[in-house]
Amino acid sequence: MTFDTIVALATSRGRGAIAIVRLSGPEALAIASALSGGKTFSPRHATLTRLHDRDGQLIDEALVIYFENPKSFTGENVVEFQLHGGDAVAMLAIDELLALGARAAEPGEFSKRAFLNGKIDLTKAEAIASLIDAKSKESARLLARQLTGELKQFVDAQRDELIRILAHSEVMIDYADEELPDDLLEGLASSLKILQAALQKTLDSSRNRDGFFTGYKVAIVGKPNVGKSSLLNALLAYERAIVSEVAGTTRDTVEEFIVLGSHTIKIVDTAGIRESSDAIEAIGIGYSKKMIEESDIILSLFDGSRPLDDDDTAIRSLIDEVSGNKPVITVINKSDLPAEFDIGMLQQDAPVSLSCRGDISPLKARLTDVLDGMSDSSEQILISKRQIAQVEMTLRALSDALAPLMRGELEIFSFHINEAIASLSAISRPYEHDQMLDEMFGNFCLGK
Repeated sequence: MTFDTIVALATSRGRGAIAIVRLSGPEALAIASALSGGKTFSPRHATLTRLHDRDGQLIDEALVIYFENPKSFTGENVVEFQLHGGDAVAMLAIDELLALGARAAEPGEFSKRAFLNGKIDLTKAEAIASLIDAKSKESARLLARQLTGELKQFVDAQRDELIRILAHSEVMIDYADEELPDDLLEGLASSLKILQAALQKTLDSSRNRDGFFTGYKVAIVGKPNVGKSSLLNALLAYERAIVSEVAGTTRDTVEEFIVLGSHTIKIVDTAGIRESSDAIEAIGIGYSKKMIEESDIILSLFDGSRPLDDDDTAIRSLIDEVSGNKPVITVINKSDLPAEFDIGMLQQDAPVSLSCRGDISPLKARLTDVLDGMSDSSEQILISKRQIAQVEMTLRALSDALAPLMRGELEIFSFHINEAIASLSAISRPYEHDQMLDEMFGNFCLGK
C-alpha cells in the first residue's frame, strides 16, 4: 500500500524545551535531506544538522533521526526533527517541509498508517490513543501492557477457540453420514460455556470503568447549606466555589480536577437538592440528580450540627435509588460544632466525620482506598466503548448459538459462531475464513 508523505508536530503545542516534528512516507528521506542542505542520514543515528528555509535563512540547529522502512512506527520511511523551543521554530520547519512536497497529516494518521501497514493492531492503536489521556498510574500501566499485545493475546486465544469449535461443527455437517461420537455436541456446548464465562468476566470488569482511563468522577451531593462548596474548596485547597449562608447559592454544577494519590479525579459540586419553587434553582437540582447517575463515586454530605430531617432522608433514598453499585461515602460535616445529627437513622456504616474548615485527610484517605479498589489493573479490561460493544455482540451470538447446537441444528449453530468470530475479531484484526479451513482440514479431515 502506497501513501504520500505526511508531516505533523508530534509533541504538545505551546512553550517547551524541545519540539519534535515527524515526517512519514516514501519521500520522507529526500525531503529531510533537502531541508538540511543535502545532508545524508544513517538509519537510527542522531545527526546534528542545520535546517534552512528557501531563502537560505537558518531555521534551527536540530537533531535528525531517520527510521528506515519497515523498521519504523508507521512501517514507512520516517524522519523526526528534534527542534529547540515550542511552536514558532516547529511551525517554520513544518512550513518548509510542506513546501518541499509533504502534506499536513490528519489527526491519527500516523497510527492509522501503522495499522494499515501491519505494524500495530486495533488494540494497540486504541491503547496509544488512551495512553495520551491516562489519568492514573494504574491505567498507564495497563495501557502499557496492552501496547505489548496483552489484550490482543486474550482476544486471539478466545477467537482461536471459536475457530476450533466452528471447525468441529463444519466437519460434522460435511460428514453427517459418518458415525460421530455421541458426546461431541455436549463437548462443544461445554467449550462454548467456558468461553462465554471468560468473555463475560472481562465484560463485567470493563463496564462503567471509563474513569479508570479518563479520571473518575466524584459528586458531592446533599441538601443546601451542608457544606458542599466548602468541601470542594477544601479538596482543591483554594476558593473555587462561592460559599454563602444563603440556601441555594450553588445553582449549577462546578467541576474541577484534583490529584489524589496516584489518581486524577474530577470533583463535582452539585446544587443542593430540596423541593424548590425557584425555576433556576430547580434546573440546578435536576442537574444534581443527573450527576448522581453519571458519577463513579458519590460523597453523600450531611450537616452534623443539625438534626436529620425529611430532606436528608429523601436525598439518601434518591442516592440509593439511582446509584446502583457505585461506592457511596457518607460524610458528616461540621464536626467542630455540637453534634445533633443521628447517623443511625440512615443505617450507614463508618461515616467520615470532619470539618471542612479543618483537617479533611480522613476523607482523602477513604477516597484513595476506594479509588485503589476500583483501579485494579491486574484484570483484563476493555479500554473503549467500541471494544465493549464488540464483546457484547459476541456474547449475544454465542447465546443464540447454544439452543440450535443442542437441537443438532449445526448449520444455524455455525452461522451464529461465524457472527461471534466476526464480532470478536473486530477488536484486533479481521477474521479470514481460510483460518477455519486450515484448522478444519489440518486436524479434522477424518483421514479421508
